Amino acid sequence: MSDPRSSALKALLFASSAAGMLCAAPAALAADEAPVTTADVTQDATNLGTIDVNGQRVKREPKDPQFVTPLVDTPRTVTVIPQQIIEQTAATSLQDILRTSPGITFGAGEGGQPLADRPFIRGQASGNNIFVDGIRDTGGQQREVFNLEQVEVIKGADSVYSGRGSGGGSINLGSKAPRLTNFVNGSVGAGTDSYLRGTVDANWQVSPTAAMRLNLMASQGDVAGRNAVDFDKWGVGAAIAVGLGTPTTITASYYHLDSDQMPDYGIPLYTKRGGATAPRPDASGILDVPYDSFYGLKARDYLNNKVDSLTLEIEHRFNDNLAIRNVTRYSQTLNDYVVTNPGDGGNAQQINGVWWMKRGLKSRWNPAETLANVTDLHGSFLTGGIKHDFDIGLEVSREKNKNASYTVTTLTGSACPAPLTGVDCTPVYAPNPNDPWTGTITRGVVSTSDTDALGVYAFDAIHFGEKLILNLGLRWDDYSVEGVNATGTVAAPVYTPSSGDWDFVNYQVGLVYKPTANSSLYASFSTSSTPPTISAGDQNTGTSTGSGNFIATVLDPEETESFEIGAKANLFGDRLALSGALFHLTRKNAAILVDVGKYEQVGEAEVKGLELGVSGNITDKWQVFGGYTWMDSELTRAAVLTTGTPPVAIPNPLQGQQLANTPEHSASLFTTYRVMPKLSLGGGVYYVSKSWGGNQGGAGGGTNRVYAPEYTRVDLFASYEINDSASLQLNVQNAGDEEYIIRTNGVHHADVAPGRSAILTLNLRY
Repeated sequence: MSDPRSSALKALLFASSAAGMLCAAPAALAADEAPVTTADVTQDATNLGTIDVNGQRVKREPKDPQFVTPLVDTPRTVTVIPQQIIEQTAATSLQDILRTSPGITFGAGEGGQPLADRPFIRGQASGNNIFVDGIRDTGGQQREVFNLEQVEVIKGADSVYSGRGSGGGSINLGSKAPRLTNFVNGSVGAGTDSYLRGTVDANWQVSPTAAMRLNLMASQGDVAGRNAVDFDKWGVGAAIAVGLGTPTTITASYYHLDSDQMPDYGIPLYTKRGGATAPRPDASGILDVPYDSFYGLKARDYLNNKVDSLTLEIEHRFNDNLAIRNVTRYSQTLNDYVVTNPGDGGNAQQINGVWWMKRGLKSRWNPAETLANVTDLHGSFLTGGIKHDFDIGLEVSREKNKNASYTVTTLTGSACPAPLTGVDCTPVYAPNPNDPWTGTITRGVVSTSDTDALGVYAFDAIHFGEKLILNLGLRWDDYSVEGVNATGTVAAPVYTPSSGDWDFVNYQVGLVYKPTANSSLYASFSTSSTPPTISAGDQNTGTSTGSGNFIATVLDPEETESFEIGAKANLFGDRLALSGALFHLTRKNAAILVDVGKYEQVGEAEVKGLELGVSGNITDKWQVFGGYTWMDSELTRAAVLTTGTPPVAIPNPLQGQQLANTPEHSASLFTTYRVMPKLSLGGGVYYVSKSWGGNQGGAGGGTNRVYAPEYTRVDLFASYEINDSASLQLNVQNAGDEEYIIRTNGVHHADVAPGRSAILTLNLRY
C-alpha cells in the first residue's frame, strides 16, 4: 500500500482550515444578499425525520419522481435512512449505514466477484442495483457517505423502477443539494486505532434564486481488531443550483472520492488444513485462528478506489400539476487491487509441529465509464372525478467496463520450509504482514465490455375517492452487451468476442386501501429481469451464453416475481412511521445442469418472509429507527451433480436448503433519548442469525456448507450540546468487542468484523 498516512493528513488539515474559513464566509456576502434564516424550526438531535441536522423540516420520502405517491401510499417496502441516522451512527461507508436496515447482508469478494460493495437484498445479489440520485452507479466501489442526505432501500422485484436487476431490490443514494439558506457544518473526529476524520458541509445562498454547496471529507485510521488493516481517503462533493424557487431549476454537481486501503480477505476456512474432508474446529467450518490474524503483505497488497462524477439536472415546472426533469451524468470509476486470499495457494502442511501455508493471491484492474440520461415527465390530472398521479420516463445509458488481473512475480519473500517450495509462506496460526517482499506487479490482458441500455416506463396512481388507490407501473427495456474476453498473455493474447441483446417488459400492480389519511393496507405484485451477464452480481463481466448444449446459445434473462401484502401508518403528526409486510419472492429461469452434458433454464429459488420497520419519534425526547426481518429461503431447483465413469447424474444435496447470504432472522434498533436538555444517550443493537456462505443468490459455497455464525452487536451513543453551535458526540462501536464473522464466501475465507472502537467528534454548525 502506498504512503498510508500522508494524503489523508494533508486533506484533513485542508478540511479543518477550510472549516474555519467557511464559517466566516456568510459574513462576506453582499449587503443585498443577507442570509436567509429558517423560521419556526430549531436543531434537535432527537427529532428524527421532521427536522434535519440544519434545522430544516424534511419528510422521509424518496426523491425520485417514479414514486408518484407518498411512501404511506406506495404498495411496497421502502426504507428511507435519513442524514441524521448517518451522522448519529458515525457511519462512513454504505455497509455501515445499511446495518440499520435488517434483511440486507453483504457478499464476500473472491475470484470473479469484485472486492467492492456487494449487498444482498432478500437473498439476491444486488451489487448492480445501486443508484445515485436515480441513476445507476456502475463500477466496483466501496462507497462513502459524507455527501449523502439520505439512503433509500427499495425491496422486492423492482425492474419497473430500475430496469435490469437482481430481483431482490435496489439502493438509491440521495446526494446533498444546494438550498436557499446559509449554513456551515464542520466535524472533527478522533478515536482509537489511529482514527481521524474531518468533514465540512457548507451552503451559501448567492442570490435570491441561486445557491452552492460544498462538502469535503478526509479520513484515516486502522480497522479495530485487524492487524495491519488501515485506510486513507478523501473526497469532494460540490454543487451549484440556479433558479431555485422558480419554475426552472438547473443544478450542476461534481463528486470525487480517492480511497487507499489495505484489502482484507479475513481468515481461512477449515478446508485449508486438508480440503473438504479435513476436520472442522466447529460446525461453522471457519478455522480456529485468532481473529486479528492477517495473511496479507504490507509490502505488496493494496486497494485503490477512485470515483469522478459530473451531473447536470434540469427541472421545469409548467404549473402546479405538471413538471419535467432531465438528468445527465458522466462518471469514471476505478477498482484496482492486489489482495492475499488465505484460502488459495494449496492446502497447508504441518512441518515440525507447525502448520505452514502459501499465500494465495487475487487481483483486479477495473476502470468503468458511464454516460447516462434520464427524463421524467410527472404530475397529476383528473379524468372525471378520478385523480391520477403519474410519471412517464425515458432512460438511456452507455457503460464501458475494462477488466484485467495482474501477474505478480515474487523476487524475494518469506521462504517456505521443505517440503513446501518457493516463497510467500507463513505460519497458519501466526501470520506476519511485515514479512519481506520484493517483486513486480504487471497488468495482464484486458477484457472489455460495452453495455447499451434503453428503458421506457410509465407509472400511474389512480385515486378512487379518498380510500382506494390503484398503483400501476410498466417498463420496457432494451439491453445489449458487446465485448471481448481476453485470455493468454500480453505477448500472446487470445480474444474471444461475446455479445448479447435482450428486450424485456416488467410491471407492478398494487392496490392500496386507506383506513385513514395517514395509514394504508396494500397488496402488490411486481417482476424483475436479470440478464445472464449480471446474474452473478458482477459488473457486466459475465457471458451471455451458457455451457454444454447452451455454449452457443444466448441465454434468456432470469425472472423474479414478488408478491407482497402490508400495512403502513404515520403517527403523531407524521413524526413516527410504522410498516409491516409479508412477501414471497421467486427467482426462476436460471441455467442449470439437469443431466449429464445437458443444461436447461429451469433453476429456481424462493424467499418468503416478514418485515417490520419503525422510524421517527415516539415522544419529543425519544427517537427510534430500525426493524426486523424473517426470511425463509430455499433452493427449490438446483443443478444435478455428476459422478463416476462413465458419469451419471445424482441429486444435488443443496436442493431444498437455505440460500447463501440469507439469514433467517435479522433485527436492528438504533435509539436515542434526551435525558437532559443538553444530553442525549442511546445506541444500537444489531442481531443477525447464521448465514450460509456463497457468492451467488443461490446456495453457493459448495456442499461443505460453511456459514457465518449468528451474532449480536451493541453500539453506544452520547451527544452533549455545548451551545447552539457546538456539540460533542461519542460513539463506541461494537462496545462488547464481539468477535464475529460478517460474511464468508463459503469456499476460501471468512471476513472478520471490526472489533471495539471509540470515536469522539466535535460538531460545529453555523
